[in-house]
Amino acid sequence: MGVRVVVVDEHRLLAEALASALKLRGHRVLAAAAPAAGAAELVINRAPEVCLLGTATPAQPGVFEPVVRIKRERPQIAVVVLGPVPSPRGIAAAFAAGACGYVRQDERIEGVERALAKARAGEVAISPQLLQGAFAELLNPAAQPDDEAGRLLRLLTPREVEVLVRVAEGEDTRLIAAGMAIAPSTARTHVQRVLMKLGVGSRLEAAALAARTGLLDRAAPARPFTAGRD
Repeated sequence: MGVRVVVVDEHRLLAEALASALKLRGHRVLAAAAPAAGAAELVINRAPEVCLLGTATPAQPGVFEPVVRIKRERPQIAVVVLGPVPSPRGIAAAFAAGACGYVRQDERIEGVERALAKARAGEVAISPQLLQGAFAELLNPAAQPDDEAGRLLRLLTPREVEVLVRVAEGEDTRLIAAGMAIAPSTARTHVQRVLMKLGVGSRLEAAALAARTGLLDRAAPARPFTAGRD
């Protein structure tokens, strides 16, 4: 027996295409829409057995507010989220709001039908593979890239950043002093401080480290403040 369903998606064409596919397979589609607002009201008024709620941003705060309202006012309506390859946060947010299922948007129509049947029966409608992948990511989160350039920049004063850029460009102490309008002895002191803070033993090493970490690209906008006294 077909399922009474409402299809809501941010993109009307997707909602209507899915609705047409479900109708051809014997399901009763009560509505197919893409409301920017009013999704919960539409579902509550039509009172389907299952709502298929599509979203491209499952981890975005507030995206499942319609689910919260639907479950508060019509708890008998099962909600299955149609979303992209999700982050664990997206899946968790869907279920926390009251959804009973999560189906990837690239799932075959047979997979969507299985989710509808499970949701109507009061079962959790999510593939074991999707759930396993979410748990795996939660238990072993991907390491965040190390922003070494940002860390090194935070060690240096703006004047020392300018000195490092000049060192990397091959300027000697005399040119650094002239370009920054400071005494050669002051320029030499700045260079030594830069080497010490970066943990390197020579100007060549400092230049190589700055180039390898992308520090020079990050420091470039800080270059135009040469005039002034120390």
